[in-house]
Formats: sequence, structure tokens, C-alpha cells
Amino acid sequence: MKQKNFFLISFLPALAYWYLEENYPIKIAVIGGLSLAVLEIAIEYFLTKHVHTISKFNFFLIGFLGGLSLLGDEGLWFKLQPAFTGVCIGLFMVYRLWQGEGLMWETMQSMPQKPLIPKFLVRMMEKHMVFLFGGYGIFMAYVALSWSTDRWVFFKTIGFYIVFAIFAVLEVIYLRRRLASLLRDKSQEFSHGEHQG
Repeated sequence: MKQKNFFLISFLPALAYWYLEENYPIKIAVIGGLSLAVLEIAIEYFLTKHVHTISKFNFFLIGFLGGLSLLGDEGLWFKLQPAFTGVCIGLFMVYRLWQGEGLMWETMQSMPQKPLIPKFLVRMMEKHMVFLFGGYGIFMAYVALSWSTDRWVFFKTIGFYIVFAIFAVLEVIYLRRRLASLLRDKSQEFSHGEHQG
């Protein structure tokens, strides 16, 4: 239930901005979006007794870009938040992969029940996610610059979850085929070794 509530409240700042921009001046829309960002992080803390690092990052990014939008009386900066978030997450994942085992592997190892997934597959999946977040961030920059706020709010909210679901399905199919191919190669090597013996 908490995950469902968090899923819904994560839409609040974008939906508030979209509605207010349609009916009020840009400054009112930006102030509304910023106010809902404050409410979003407060609700997350109330529901989970914790605020995730990505939520904190998004909150301060929305605050900074929202401030620029207020100073320039231009909503574009506010709408660039998901673009900056996607690119920054992608770059951070690249840094963690370059630094060592990667963010996803370290996260999995910290879980009470560690998933039975080989490390090389986790790293492969994380490399693909770098392209997902980075590519989506670049796409959202294009949306903010070239498309309407209606389209922007769709891709900022439910559109991202649709893209992520498609990515997850394709990733599972790819990883299963990759694992099956590796197991088949290992089996052939073993059979070949026994035959030579």
C-alpha cells in the first residue's frame, strides 16, 4: 500500500505544474510545482519514515531549477528537471561501475536475502540501465524544449513507467537468452573435454 501511495504522490509536482500553467501565469505554476515538491517529500517521510537519496536529489534539483524559472519568468527550467535527473543518474551509475562492482550489485549484497544472480549479469543489466536513464534524460530535454506541457507531463509521469516496464521485459528476455547461451557453451566445453579424456 505504501509503495502504491508513493507511486501516486511522485506525480504531484508535474501534475500541479501542468494544471496551473494551463490556467495561471508561469510564476504561479512554478510556485505550485515547488509547493507540491515539498509536500511530496513530506508525504514520503510520513509513509516510510525515510527519504530516499534520489528523492532528496530531485527535491533540491526542482528547487534550484524552479528558482531559475521564477527569476526568468520561464517554465522551461522547471520542466528540465527530469532531463537533469536522468542524465545524472546515468553518469553516477557509470562512475560506480568504473569505481568497482557497480551500484546494483552493492545494493543487492546489502539485502537480507541476496538474489541468486551472477555478478556479470548484474553488471550487464546496470550498463543497459545507464543507457535507459541517460537516453530518457536526453529525450526529456527534447520534450521540454520542443513539445507541449501536456506531452511533457505524460512522459514525466506514466510515460516513464511504461518505458521502464517495456525495458524490464526486454531485459529479462535478453538476460535469459544470454544465460542459456553461456550454459550451452559450458556444457559443450564439458562434453568436448570428456570426449578428449
